[in-house]
Amino acid sequence: MAMDMNVHKLLVIGDSDLLIHHVQREWAVNNPKITPYVRYVQKLCKRFRKIEFRHTPRMQNELADALATITSMIKQPVHCSHVEAEPDGLPWYFDIKKYLETGTYPDNATFNKKKSIRRMTLNFFASGEILYRRTTDLSLLRCVDASEAAKLLEQIHAGVCGTHMNGLTLDRRSSRLVIFG
Repeated sequence: MAMDMNVHKLLVIGDSDLLIHHVQREWAVNNPKITPYVRYVQKLCKRFRKIEFRHTPRMQNELADALATITSMIKQPVHCSHVEAEPDGLPWYFDIKKYLETGTYPDNATFNKKKSIRRMTLNFFASGEILYRRTTDLSLLRCVDASEAAKLLEQIHAGVCGTHMNGLTLDRRSSRLVIFG
């Protein structure tokens, strides 16, 4: 959001002292699960003329608590792209995730396929076994395979995820659903 607003100087107040020290390269990152996240934040830092990180303990940060409470009350939109069967038995995002984790390509990958995988990985973030796609507003969308996507759509249409509504309203709401699968 700060980049969209052409902000040149940014003050980041966070309650994770560890993460702030990692991003500022003051401490080494020993947890491989957060390495991609730290690298991504460091990459974003380069887009600002000046960026300052300040640690505020969670107990002293009433603003962060208030924002977290408000955020939890807002229903986030869900997004869905076309989900197809996976003929090879692997999820659609397998090559992207493999490249993020190991830096390797599929054995039969052409030059163009490798280039495409590298380009796509810029928009993805792995956290443990879960792969997320970053949106332009830096939200993270969870990637799911065809099987999980079908289950999620079934639950949504059955009303498990909230009150069931009439067909027209449900259709409108479903059109905003994106499950990266």
